[in-house]
Amino acid sequence: MPEDAYLAASLTDEHDIDVGAYRLGMVYGKALLAATEKAGNTDEVLDELDQLIALLVKQPQAEEVFASGMIANDQKVILVERALSGHVTPTFLNFLKVVASHGRGGFLRAIRKAVRDLRDQQHGRVRVQVTTATPLDGELSERIQNQLRNMLGGEPVLATKVDPDLIGGLVFRVGDTVYDGSVATRLARVRSQMIDRSIHEIQRRRDSLSSPTGN
Repeated sequence: MPEDAYLAASLTDEHDIDVGAYRLGMVYGKALLAATEKAGNTDEVLDELDQLIALLVKQPQAEEVFASGMIANDQKVILVERALSGHVTPTFLNFLKVVASHGRGGFLRAIRKAVRDLRDQQHGRVRVQVTTATPLDGELSERIQNQLRNMLGGEPVLATKVDPDLIGGLVFRVGDTVYDGSVATRLARVRSQMIDRSIHEIQRRRDSLSSPTGN
């Protein structure tokens, strides 16, 4: 995939990948990159991965079969071989057969996100998911990029998401780490601190009343 197209690839389907899935995706993503680097066909295989996921989005039944726990893993390997042999590189075919044999067909999006993040690291880029209450304008987006550039030590590539329930502020996700600077989170923390202090004060007064005087 051309570099510009790679950078512009939508992350819409990756917003909801949880931390556990991402970490597992990273294990398989590292293995895939190692195999492609050895074969010298990294760009071609990553393009095949993008095309496969795009196909599965259009044909959810196929994705359900690949991810289903009701179908034996060895049968999934056979299905992968029949459907893709001769249509994708041997590197990618072998990788998918490994994924199928371990029952990890439901983690392809997590694997793709992990692979993208690893490639970004190689090129000094850092993908950042930014969640805001309202859409970002150009000026604010540039300010965020400048701040993240200094904080992360790399070139940030932003993927934005709007969450109307977020009360001001921003929430950043870098890989499996979440940096939450939202007002809602700060308010929740302040409320929790106030409750803790109140409980502590009540307990202190009880202890004071129950203690013998003059000692």
